Amino acid sequence: MTTNSMEKDLPNGPVAAVLIAGGFGSMILGLMTVLVSASAAIKSALTWSAAVGPLSGKTGIGSIAFFGSWIVLHFIWRGKNVNFNRAATVAFVLLALSLVFTFPPFYDLFVPAK
Repeated sequence: MTTNSMEKDLPNGPVAAVLIAGGFGSMILGLMTVLVSASAAIKSALTWSAAVGPLSGKTGIGSIAFFGSWIVLHFIWRGKNVNFNRAATVAFVLLALSLVFTFPPFYDLFVPAK
């Protein structure tokens, strides 16, 4: 017995939303890494837990960016089909940026001279 006649095409918008949100949250985490290297004030502001240091704020902001963008994109694209190849490309570009931002030779470029 096959279920092909019973299968329903589901919209891909919600999946594209979470994919892009994951890339966006990662990119924001990388950007926070660069900003912490560049500014003592931002480093202090992102130290939400003394035991963890600025990593607590970097991951917190990245998580907020992920969940916030996921919610917004989900409500925009729920029930819709979007160009999934374009969504995947955007997500992977954002992920690539996050990898560059968290690469020590890159973010060390922003450390102020002493």
